[in-house]
Amino acid sequence: QVQLVESGGGLVQAGGSLRLSCAASGRTFSSYAMGWFRQAPGKEREFVVVISRTGGRTLYADSAKGRFTISRDNAKNTVYLQMNSLKPEDTAVYYCAARPSATLVVTSSLYDYWGQGTQVIVSS
Repeated sequence: QVQLVESGGGLVQAGGSLRLSCAASGRTFSSYAMGWFRQAPGKEREFVVVISRTGGRTLYADSAKGRFTISRDNAKNTVYLQMNSLKPEDTAVYYCAARPSATLVVTSSLYDYWGQGTQVIVSS
């Protein structure tokens, strides 16, 4: 069992930056690939980025490439999402998710554990 708690969301102007954090409970954090997803009002949850268990591999959605950076600190049981050059269309609730696998996947249903989400609002 893994419990995930996101933080770092908020209101930011377009072009600004935010750093999201996702803290995980348990002693097996390094066994999980960690993903970030987001869900805007009236839209389906969409994949943003995933990082491998060791942090050596990442996979980004096209919308995140060049602007967002995922990282993890297994000693702190935490995964981060640095978001730069934010756009109004990035407004959403951002969720972190965990999958006990070496495989990087973009499908939300394949993740076993989810946080409660943190709201990001980007004003124009």
